[in-house]
Amino acid sequence: MAESKTESKDKPKINDLIFKELIKRGYSLEGNTRIWNIADSKLWYLTPGQAQAFLDLEKSENYDLNIIKKEIKLINDNMPEILNKVKETPLNIIDLGCGDGKKAVIFTEKLKGNVKLRYCPVDISGYMVEKALKNIRGLDAGEVVEFQWNISDFENIQNITGLLRQGEFKKNLILLLGNTLGNFEINELLYEIRSSMKGGDFLLIGNGLSTVNPEDLLKTYTTDEVNNFLIKIPQQLGLNEKEVEFGTRFKNSRIELYYTIKQDKNLEFQGKRVHFNEGDQIIVSVSYHYNREDFISFLNLYFDDVLVKVSEDGSYALALCKK
Repeated sequence: MAESKTESKDKPKINDLIFKELIKRGYSLEGNTRIWNIADSKLWYLTPGQAQAFLDLEKSENYDLNIIKKEIKLINDNMPEILNKVKETPLNIIDLGCGDGKKAVIFTEKLKGNVKLRYCPVDISGYMVEKALKNIRGLDAGEVVEFQWNISDFENIQNITGLLRQGEFKKNLILLLGNTLGNFEINELLYEIRSSMKGGDFLLIGNGLSTVNPEDLLKTYTTDEVNNFLIKIPQQLGLNEKEVEFGTRFKNSRIELYYTIKQDKNLEFQGKRVHFNEGDQIIVSVSYHYNREDFISFLNLYFDDVLVKVSEDGSYALALCKK
C-alpha cells in the first residue's frame, strides 16, 4: 500500500551522514547495554537548524555564566600580558570552530589598533562562517578572508595556515576558544594544530577544567538548552523526542551526553537496517575536562612557551601557547 501524504510528512527525515556514521561505528557492549558512540562535532552542525540551536545554547544563562563570561573575563584581565607576547604584526587570526565569531570579537577588539590584523573564520558549518564574517566585518578591525577553506574541519588546518602566509602576513594566531578543545581527544588535536604552525606562531585556548566535584560540572550540561541542541542528532536518525531520554555522566575525564532508547525500534534507510533495543544508548557528544596540572602538562608536551591563566573558581583556563 502506498504511503499516505500525512504519514510521509510525519515520518522523521533521516540524515544520510549521521545514519552512515552510526552504521560504520556500530556498537560496543557495556554489560548488557549496547553503546552506539557517534560523538563527533562534525555531526552537530549539518543543518542551519542545528547551527542555530547551538547559538541559542550559547545565549542561555547557564552557558553564558560558565563559559562565555569566564572566558571574556580571563581575556580582559590578561590582555596586556597577551598583547606583549603577541606583538608580531601583521597577524593572521585563524578562528577554529568560529561559531558566529562573537568569541573572537572580544579578542579582536582588544588587538584592533595595536596589531595589523587579517581574520579567517573556520567552521564545519557554512551557516556559522557567514555569521562570523558579518560580525567581524562590523568591527572594521582589518582584512577578512573568504576562501574555500572557511567551511572546513580541523583536519585541513595545515592547508589553511599555509595558504594564509602570503605577502606581509607571515605570523598566525590560532584561536581555539569556547571550550572547543574539550570536544576532541586532546593529543590528536594539539598534534594537528602544532604541525600546522611555524616558529613564532601562537595558539590561544579557552577551555573548561575539571573541579573537585564532578556532579557540579554535570549540572551545567544537564539542561533543556543542551538537550534542545543535541536532540537533533537522534531525530535525524529517525527517532522522535518521545522515544529517547537525555542523560549525562562523568567518565574517563570527560562528560558524556547520550540518549537512551525507551522502546525497541527498527530503522531502515537506503537499504540499510538498524535495530535499537530498549535501553540502548547513543552517545552524541563528549566534553573533556582535565584538571589544571594535567591540562598544563599536555600543553607543555607540544609547545615551548605556555602561559596559563585560570578563573577564580578554578573551572576555566585561558592558555597562550607559542611554538
